[in-house]
Amino acid sequence: MGVHKAASMSHLLWFFATATCVKLLLIPSYHSTDFEVHRHWLALTHSLPLSQWYSDETSPWTLDYPPFFAYFERFLAIFAHFIDPQIVHLQKGLNYSSNTVVLFQRISVILSDLLLLYGVYRLTKDLDSKRRTLIWVLVIWSPMLVIVDHVHFQYNGFLLGFLLISLSYLEEGRDLMGGFFFAVLLCFKHLFAVAAPVYFVYLLRHFCWGGLVRGLGRLSAMGSVVVAVFTAAYAPFAYHGQIQQVLRRMFPFGRGLCHAYWAPNFWVFYITLDKGLGFFLRKLGFAIQTPAASFTGGLVGDSSPFTVLPQITPLITFTMVLLALSPCLIKAWRDPQPGMVTRWVAYAYTCGFFFGWHVHEKASLHFVIPLATVAVQNVENARHYFLLSIVSCYSLFPLLFEAQEYPVKVLLLLSHSIVMWLASSAQFTNGKEVKPTAPIKKKDDRLELKGSSNAAANEGGFVIRGIEKSYLVGLVVVETWGQLLHPLLFGDKLAFVPLMLISIYCGLGIMYSWIWQLTWIIRSPDL
Repeated sequence: MGVHKAASMSHLLWFFATATCVKLLLIPSYHSTDFEVHRHWLALTHSLPLSQWYSDETSPWTLDYPPFFAYFERFLAIFAHFIDPQIVHLQKGLNYSSNTVVLFQRISVILSDLLLLYGVYRLTKDLDSKRRTLIWVLVIWSPMLVIVDHVHFQYNGFLLGFLLISLSYLEEGRDLMGGFFFAVLLCFKHLFAVAAPVYFVYLLRHFCWGGLVRGLGRLSAMGSVVVAVFTAAYAPFAYHGQIQQVLRRMFPFGRGLCHAYWAPNFWVFYITLDKGLGFFLRKLGFAIQTPAASFTGGLVGDSSPFTVLPQITPLITFTMVLLALSPCLIKAWRDPQPGMVTRWVAYAYTCGFFFGWHVHEKASLHFVIPLATVAVQNVENARHYFLLSIVSCYSLFPLLFEAQEYPVKVLLLLSHSIVMWLASSAQFTNGKEVKPTAPIKKKDDRLELKGSSNAAANEGGFVIRGIEKSYLVGLVVVETWGQLLHPLLFGDKLAFVPLMLISIYCGLGIMYSWIWQLTWIIRSPDL
């Protein structure tokens, strides 16, 4: 067993090394304003006392992540100061973009991905070699992570590592450790809290339920762990009377319903319908005013831009997310199966993405990466993931808008799609087709649907259906319009249209994924 695990880890390290080589080649590429955001956070955590971290306004890029991430930036600043003191200089460092700071910050993201490496290893260590390898392909070679973290610039990889570690403990039945790592994750990035209702219901039912004395003891243990984590994160700021300021920075609801570039979710259709109704009503002579801050203009900060349809508030989006989550929460309460936790958490993040307030397109990583571990279970899951991962990756294309990065994002998506197709075909050529209504069996601490062994062969194994093929062809049409036809026909006019088309079309794909996941959860039988 020890030799097997050593060989497995060696294989995984090869995957990671290959991905790292690609990331190193991309160091000189374009980076977004997020690069300066994180450089400034290095500077303020290094230069200011802790009591001023969340009140500093030296730069527009104020600290708005939870305390553990601020501590993480402070840790990185120790090394940044030795490499180049100007990186962490609060005044002189503004918009500093020398080769030194670029290299330091790029390398810091690459090294932090080691936690993702451990997370995916821990979640897959008990699977057979074929399924384990396929998950490594989908996660370690994820083009979405390369685009968001290693070109655009963010630190999503190691945060997702915490999530995978937490899920791995839950699947093993080690709920206390699973809850601990999820609490740590929330103190790094609070946007992961969308899955908190699933964690709460599942842990309450699976870990705490079962007799008054036993239940209270376990509830106390879990509560103590969570309180200890949040105390370690927030106690220093509470001591300095900064809790309200920290929370104000973390939850800036005044930013508006949508980000400057529309994430492909439900609100894309709502906004489009409102604008279409407003246009036609104005043509009919109605006095419909166009708001000063228009979503198509890419402005952020107006939370009530609608002209015809009812205004949307954060409370409405919060309610819609909870309603969408309710079937999953009912399942988690009625039958808390460890093998279903990853699917439930991924569904929760899909709901948050599809119905949430001020959703960034990058948040699709929160459900795409966990669903990679579900994709290996059967052909249906693999088909769903193949479509979802391509759509989600394509929705990130507008993040890299400079011409020199265009071949990079296209090659990343195409190469990953080909590798994913080949790996999935090899996995499921002689695999088992599964039906959602069939009984469930447990294997390798995961739940699999049991079905006919010949059905997959009858369908040719891993085959994409006609409607899914047509949708993928539509992505090519949308991209061709945005890159060639629109500039040729309209020049610089109506520049928002290509972006709007990407959001709307990808929104259809995300909606399909949300419905598919919801249907699977509803139809999966209780044990």
